[in-house]
Amino acid sequence: MIRTNSEYSGALRRLLQDRDVIAAQRAQLEGLGLSPEEVACALEPAISFHQQLKEEVETYESMKRGDTGVIENLNHIGRILIGLRIAADMSQAELARRLEVSESVISRDERNEYQGISVERAQRIVDALRGRLRLQVEPEDRAVERFDAPVAAGARR
Repeated sequence: MIRTNSEYSGALRRLLQDRDVIAAQRAQLEGLGLSPEEVACALEPAISFHQQLKEEVETYESMKRGDTGVIENLNHIGRILIGLRIAADMSQAELARRLEVSESVISRDERNEYQGISVERAQRIVDALRGRLRLQVEPEDRAVERFDAPVAAGARR
């Protein structure tokens, strides 16, 4: 996961380099007379890594726009906290200053995606980022019958 502007810049550079390297490798393999299937097989790991990096860049850009997404499990709250910091265009150093901790603490916590964070600490981070969380809990079985239909005149509920 990309967490900082410098990581983002580096990822963009790597995407361009990877694209050029993959194109050069493809030309070299084709020049050796390999079949299209053999070329595809040989390039599969590089293309897979390139695609993964591209998805990370897209996720960072989405977070930068403020789209932190929805989590289905509180074990993933760390991604939302990181996304909220990115959307606020706040550095790890600034968040550390606001929380009165060292930058290395924030860096480590984000690297671990705030694994095991307490509710109180998560709220302190949200407050420091001037953010807002909304928790929506739904029953697992959504087939529960609902009684939201309008009541006929004179009928009692």
